[in-house]
Amino acid sequence: MINRADYLLRLKRAIARSPVTALLGPRQCGKTTLSRLLPTTDSAHFFDLESPSDQQRLQNPEMMLGSLRGLIVLDEIQFKPELFNVLRVLVDRVDAEQKFLILGSASPHIIKNVSETLAGRVEFIELSGFSIQEAPDIQQLWLRGGFPRSLLANSDGDSDAWRDGFIRTFLERDIPSLGIGVAATAMRRFWSMLAHFHGQTWNASELGRSMGLSDKTVRSYLDILSATFMVRQLQPWHENLRKRQVKAPKIYFRDSGLLHSLLNIPDYHSLTGNPRLGASWEGFALEQIIQTQHLSEVYFWSTHSGAEVDLLYFKDGKRYGVEFKFNEAPKVTKSMHIAVEDLALDYLWVVYPGEEAYPITEKISVRPLKSFV
Repeated sequence: MINRADYLLRLKRAIARSPVTALLGPRQCGKTTLSRLLPTTDSAHFFDLESPSDQQRLQNPEMMLGSLRGLIVLDEIQFKPELFNVLRVLVDRVDAEQKFLILGSASPHIIKNVSETLAGRVEFIELSGFSIQEAPDIQQLWLRGGFPRSLLANSDGDSDAWRDGFIRTFLERDIPSLGIGVAATAMRRFWSMLAHFHGQTWNASELGRSMGLSDKTVRSYLDILSATFMVRQLQPWHENLRKRQVKAPKIYFRDSGLLHSLLNIPDYHSLTGNPRLGASWEGFALEQIIQTQHLSEVYFWSTHSGAEVDLLYFKDGKRYGVEFKFNEAPKVTKSMHIAVEDLALDYLWVVYPGEEAYPITEKISVRPLKSFV
């Protein structure tokens, strides 16, 4: 088992200071396993809200949960959103003796209900698949993605088979179970087509024409994949500049393994020869930096004249930019100089898959991805 000490520490701290902690992330990323590794779980009460027996136990949830003490874990909370009102009542009691850990795989269901009923009472932690901090074999992590059963499979073939099964189950069972009425075949076709737009600016009209669907329909499909942590819509940043700036989000698959499955890339040799190699590296490295640096607000910046920065974030009052290059010796471009000047960046890193870090200018340096651990 791979140690996830950083997430465990964050989870323990959140539970200690907040009456409700929400651990969010995609299905099969390890939320339940992580919750059972908490020191308090020997005396904790677990409810799997997909289980008929646990649903039966919660027919009168206020009475049932109110009679318990200590940590109460509610897994897949999005299947029983009416529990949020019950949690608010319980945690507001003067003599409350419970702490709640809620696990969920669909952000809009949780965030919408929490914002309405548990505002000021809940702390959010987002769990992704394994990162370079937890799985140091970057090549294997990039190829297979971070889902535990995919990364830890006995072979690339076994890993690919698991991801194919995950995609099928996600489309045929998980999405319908959320009350979303989209045909699995239509969503599969959209998801596969979206893989070819990975790392590109969102263009609903182009995708809609390719599929014979309206812009509104393809937008709704994208929102479903975003809400279930399959896809990231990286939002554009706008400066008050006299330049035409890109206003549409960029689309990234959050798990590189799922991207490779949908692009029919079975092994590392096939990956290095695929025309989507650079885009795959960019999305993988971007997600790794977001995870390892615990970034919550991230953007990209781009102008119609060609200047851009792949990742823009703010930390400790400073502005940082990141460019991703799958190149053994990346060079500084005119675009990078423009980004540093126009965005008033404190520093810009060019992240590549190499081994050595080295400065290029006063504010720009090349840095290997593994140095972000």
